[in-house]
Amino acid sequence: MRSTPQELVEQALAASTADGQIAYVVEQSQANLRWASNSLTTNGAMRSRTVVVVSFVDGGAGMAAGSVTRTGTPDIAALVEASEHAARDAGPAEDAVPLVSEPPPHAGDWSADPAETSIEVFADFAPALGQAFGEARDRDDLLFGFAEHTMSSTYLGSSTGLRLRHDQPTGRVELNGKSADFARSVWAGASTRDFRDVSVADLAADVEQKLGWSQRRIELPAGRYETLLPPSAVSDLMIYLYWTMEARDADEGRNVFARAGGGNRIGDRLAELPLTLRSDPGAPGLEATPFQVVPASSGAASVFDNGLAAAPIEWISDGVLTNLVRPRSWALKQTAPATVAVDNLILEDRSASVGAEEMVAATERGLLLTTLWYMREVDPQTLLVTGLTRDGVFLVENGEVTGAVNNFRFNESPVDLLGRTVQAGRTERTLPREWNDWFTRAAMPMLRVPDFNMSSVSPAS
Repeated sequence: MRSTPQELVEQALAASTADGQIAYVVEQSQANLRWASNSLTTNGAMRSRTVVVVSFVDGGAGMAAGSVTRTGTPDIAALVEASEHAARDAGPAEDAVPLVSEPPPHAGDWSADPAETSIEVFADFAPALGQAFGEARDRDDLLFGFAEHTMSSTYLGSSTGLRLRHDQPTGRVELNGKSADFARSVWAGASTRDFRDVSVADLAADVEQKLGWSQRRIELPAGRYETLLPPSAVSDLMIYLYWTMEARDADEGRNVFARAGGGNRIGDRLAELPLTLRSDPGAPGLEATPFQVVPASSGAASVFDNGLAAAPIEWISDGVLTNLVRPRSWALKQTAPATVAVDNLILEDRSASVGAEEMVAATERGLLLTTLWYMREVDPQTLLVTGLTRDGVFLVENGEVTGAVNNFRFNESPVDLLGRTVQAGRTERTLPREWNDWFTRAAMPMLRVPDFNMSSVSPAS
């Protein structure tokens, strides 16, 4: 009989001969649909299990950590032995602190079975998609894309007595629209917890509108343009910024949040607008794991912090940098608060009242983007990134979209962009395009940047 996740965690803890141990199991189920040229191509369901054991051994010179990960249902005794061997070989860990012993406020129901998803999650979505296929055929357009829903149940136990559980649903849908000759291509996407709030009709209407805009083609040179960045593009930029918000790198002068002459830039104004960048594991529709779960240490997280509560936090408050990600070990060295990264991100101007249509209508001449793509870091000191526009760059003239223009390569720093942003719209849930394999829980506004740097013309369609 297949062991339950709880049984595997308890077996690992019982088999330990180390000075401390963290063991966790992630049970995952997934359902997906894929389509091309207005027809479903595949659908499927998958299940997986991941088992992680982190052992902590005090060799006299300090506490060491060793982590081993296996999939399926491994030999637990062998897995524990391997992790303890890894710890003894590792040497003292510089991030060593006492393991977490106080359970977080939302510890979950340890005794419950893993949550599951199935193809039934698409019961309403699939018929609506079929209707969209028919309407696209009537217009001689083509729809491509996929929908995916994953349910992950994490069970974490520790030698200090923690028994924590969390169910994490994650859903996403991407819809590409193309003209019959493939000369025009546009995109729409959405994130969701359960697909009950996904409107296929709205996504299809967005695609139809953008394909209509694309019928007129305009060639523009590289340069700086007033640009409207939609929520999806903003989320990709802000996620990259978020991933660099490591306090230690800032304190040691290695990232954009380092202060000239030493220390970090907490307290510096990054935006003239009252923009707030925050994370909250309980944010409605964006709920995320309320405690730390990591298999290995990094500048943003420590295995010694597994089980540490993740609290709501503002990273930027009304335009001012207020927090950086800081594991407990670095917090103790800097006499600063420990802060846990959360798997969601929200950017908002709480005074904003306008929507995307109103921002377009207020534009005399500028570019309206759809998504960003292939983003790569150029300079960590300024967080300069380069990337491409994709699936729709539109020219706005006198408040109306007048056609589609060529794609560009851009060079911009998300931090610098915040300082140059002159308008933000209402915040809405969105799906990142570049990073949605790793990060889907985001809510962002449209931003108006007066001088977005389109550094060269891109031949990409």
